[in-house]
Amino acid sequence: MHNSSRQAPLPDVADDAAAFARPLDWVGMDAMAMPIRLNGENGQVLHVPASVDVAVDLGDAAARGIHMSRLYLQLQESLANEALSAPALRKLLEACIASQQGLSARARLRLRYDHLLLRPALASSNAGWKNYPVALEAELRDGHLQLSLAFSVEYSSTCPASAALSRQVNAQRFAEDFPGLRPLSNDVVRDWLASERGLAATPHAQRSRAEIRVELKPAFDELPLKLLVDAAEAALGTPVQTAVKREDEQAFAELNAANLMFCEDAARRVAAALAGDARVAAWSVRVAHFESLHPHDAVASVSGRNG
Repeated sequence: MHNSSRQAPLPDVADDAAAFARPLDWVGMDAMAMPIRLNGENGQVLHVPASVDVAVDLGDAAARGIHMSRLYLQLQESLANEALSAPALRKLLEACIASQQGLSARARLRLRYDHLLLRPALASSNAGWKNYPVALEAELRDGHLQLSLAFSVEYSSTCPASAALSRQVNAQRFAEDFPGLRPLSNDVVRDWLASERGLAATPHAQRSRAEIRVELKPAFDELPLKLLVDAAEAALGTPVQTAVKREDEQAFAELNAANLMFCEDAARRVAAALAGDARVAAWSVRVAHFESLHPHDAVASVSGRNG
């Protein structure tokens, strides 16, 4: 009969001395699937799945390995029960370091998840959900917390050159349909513009994406994803829509006409919004216009630091 009370302790070869004594920069686990808690709008708490990377340094050159199971259990407990914030991330990283019992002095965490935001329609009373892929990185080193937040927004870009060429063709057709110098009534011109003859050419537009990464200043506890998304979309002027009725589609067409942009223009618009943000220490932006005219993309990048 098996007597569990007399069972020998389970072996732990991680306690053995390292064959090649050397400290390691980072040791940990990547791509762990875990739920995380987010503070949603109107005080609600959101539970979303995330892919999690965690690592600590191995400062003890003679130690063979870290205590990975302790890291996993600490993450599982903390991420599921406390909403993400700068203080919560500092507390979690401190706990990760402490779990190693002197083996480590710094810790790093990376989270990748999709954040849903409810966005109102442009003209109607409708609203719909839009997805924003997010990557959050937190590192605690020498007591200093470094936080970076990366996300992307999608928008429509209408080519200024194509718009100018289209206007020229429209003007030429108008001259062909109304030769001579006789006066034209407003009704005649309006009816012509509303007819198929009044649209000789249309500028090309395409769905586009701005990929944004910011380093956050340590003075702020909040993770300002929604505020940064709002600022980027307002700067671009033409964020893609969700629930759309005819009046929303017309309003979107008007916004595109008012916000003609090359990829260079789009990158500068987002940069201007980030450069004035008190929560942001440094930023980088990459925009890509998925061309409808060409089989390749038009891209632009810009970065900077705030004082």
